[in-house]
Amino acid sequence: MTPQELESLAYLRRARDLIDREYAKPLDVPTMAAEALMSPAHFSRRFRAAYGETPYGHLMTRRIERAMALLRAGASVTDACMAVGCTSLGSFSSRFAEIVGETPTAYRSREHDAVNAMPSCVAKAHTRPVRSASSRIGEATGEAAA
Repeated sequence: MTPQELESLAYLRRARDLIDREYAKPLDVPTMAAEALMSPAHFSRRFRAAYGETPYGHLMTRRIERAMALLRAGASVTDACMAVGCTSLGSFSSRFAEIVGETPTAYRSREHDAVNAMPSCVAKAHTRPVRSASSRIGEATGEAAA
């Protein structure tokens, strides 16, 4: 890697760290791009090239990941939705189902004894939501809801 590419990657990491740290706050691409010292369009292209998903996709994956932990702990769907920074229960539920493969209510009602018995670092890696190929295709063509 060239020194410029390494510097660019460091700035992208700063933006990704912002997303991971501030996921429950209102974040938009211009705010994330400012953290990476890039224009929003350039930032979005570079972020996707580096991490394989859009900045907004990464933010929503983080939010869903945190919501899954809250639901496993017994939080209501509404409380989990609001705690992770989503303002629309309908949009949250749709995105949750798209990413996880089941509704938040179904996920919450399922047994999670095995996950609850794992150390939190193992549980986090084991339960990290992974987007299906169809949702990535929809996102790439602009069909997925933002």
